[in-house]
Amino acid sequence: MTSHQGQPCVSGVNAVLTDAKNICSSLHLFSMAGRVAAITGGHRGIGLEMALAYAEAGAVVYCIDLPAQPDADFCTVQARIAALPTAHGQSTQAHSTGRLEYVACDVTKQKQVWDVMEQIAAKEGKLDVCIACAGILRGAEVLDYPGDEFQKIMEVNVNGVLFAAQGAGRMMVKHNVPGSIILIASMSGSIANKDMHWTAYNTSKAALIQMARSIACELGPKKIRCNSISPGYVYTEMTKAFLGVNPDLKEKWCSQNALGRLANPEEMCGAALFLGSDASTFCTGSDLIIDGGHRAW
Repeated sequence: MTSHQGQPCVSGVNAVLTDAKNICSSLHLFSMAGRVAAITGGHRGIGLEMALAYAEAGAVVYCIDLPAQPDADFCTVQARIAALPTAHGQSTQAHSTGRLEYVACDVTKQKQVWDVMEQIAAKEGKLDVCIACAGILRGAEVLDYPGDEFQKIMEVNVNGVLFAAQGAGRMMVKHNVPGSIILIASMSGSIANKDMHWTAYNTSKAALIQMARSIACELGPKKIRCNSISPGYVYTEMTKAFLGVNPDLKEKWCSQNALGRLANPEEMCGAALFLGSDASTFCTGSDLIIDGGHRAW
């Protein structure tokens, strides 16, 4: 961790008691200044929310997604970041409020994903954080689930996440970065959603929780951390579309958690900032459950 002046920064009671130089407040632990992040599925939804939060905290963020060009909503968020004043009155890039970039990529293509991660690291000089957020949701009766539909879920939700983690991890090793890899799983990875026919989706998210543990154990000696985040029901555009054809579900879903509502997408950002920053340097192999108490009953 470094101070705003670029010097080694320390925090905590021991730093205060020993009268250490360059003591930073605990809030500095969550700074993303000077960091480079790649977020798959960063064009919209939870991915874009996390990208905005990272850029506001000082990171250069590459949003990786399938469309050839970003849409108007993304461009509006990108312009918002570009218009923000530099943080702490600094003018150097390392201390700016960050920026958003967009890269088109099909996460189911391993070499394509690896190449994108390599291009990002080559341009920026490193890659500190990767959030693998790209995912799709399809439902069908388990006894009738088409094999090709099941395979598509696995290709995007499992293979695509692995390829992103691989590509980012390779760059972290190459540039000797003690990086953080974050996989966006779901509470559906550790429960079966009541009355929902989501066998493929649930299976894919369960795989990510175990994938994060496995990556954490394998890459720990290389100083690379890996964790997963398991959101509950989040009111994204994808969720809105699903509820639009299933209007009775919203009330049912809200009643299934302790807070009695759906999450807003921005409520996932705190966990992402925690896992991507120095606030979580001893956290690896964990699954952060953010479900409004859905699993607490």
